Amino acid sequence: MVIVMNRIAVKPDFADAFEDRFKDRAALVDRMPGFLSFRLLRPATEGAPFVVETHWECKEDFERWTKSDQFQQGHARSGRLPREAFAGHPKLEIFEVVQSAKRGEILELPE
Repeated sequence: MVIVMNRIAVKPDFADAFEDRFKDRAALVDRMPGFLSFRLLRPATEGAPFVVETHWECKEDFERWTKSDQFQQGHARSGRLPREAFAGHPKLEIFEVVQSAKRGEILELPE
């Protein structure tokens, strides 16, 4: 499994508008092969970026999503904020899960 985090620095005056972009998101990603989950994380610390987090079966599934027509449609529908809404460029990070645990479950280790 991979976790993709897109860290997006949004100026405080535009935070509500940024969150609103995701409330009525196209949800096209939800039907993509390999997609597991989506989260929009609001920073709890002033000056920290929002994080758009998605979980995928594998990196190739995420890459297929970014090259798909659904990706283009979803980003076109979500509305655009003006350039001045952002405090820098987004930072995309991809992580491979090496360990995972949930309450009440045994620690999972990849094979």
